[in-house]
Amino acid sequence: MTTTFTRLEEADRDEVPTALCRLDSGWVFFGDSQFLRGYCILFAHPKVSSLCQLAGDARDTFLRDYALLGDAVQAATGAARINYSILGNVLPILHGHIFPRYDSEDPAFRPKAVWTYPDFEARSPRFDLAQSADLMAHTCAELQKLGANVQDRDYPWLSHV
Repeated sequence: MTTTFTRLEEADRDEVPTALCRLDSGWVFFGDSQFLRGYCILFAHPKVSSLCQLAGDARDTFLRDYALLGDAVQAATGAARINYSILGNVLPILHGHIFPRYDSEDPAFRPKAVWTYPDFEARSPRFDLAQSADLMAHTCAELQKLGANVQDRDYPWLSHV
């Protein structure tokens, strides 16, 4: 199984299919599980274990990139809203989840946290590069329109659009 640290190293070599883009503050990956279409995560890179370990410009940059990512995902997916989650209880690296929320979700669960859905990960569609490439391209374009500094790289999704 690929660890988060290995995945970041592989992303630096443009070898991770879920890698959306490299921003000033870190790597953006689409989630391995696409329970909510467009779910993605921003991982701080260089690696730190928590937001508290970032100061000044580095903290501002991470939080700016995180907010811009939420805006871009919402624009690209048409989601009704975005839920943001920085927990840090399991992985020893700062990362922020972006959960697009849709009006089409079950009304009993729509106002709740994503993990309250019964068996949400077990029932989730797995990431598929061919199916996600267009959404990845759209999300990346939205990030650029919003002023995010998206590094020009050979991202794996580029060969599928």
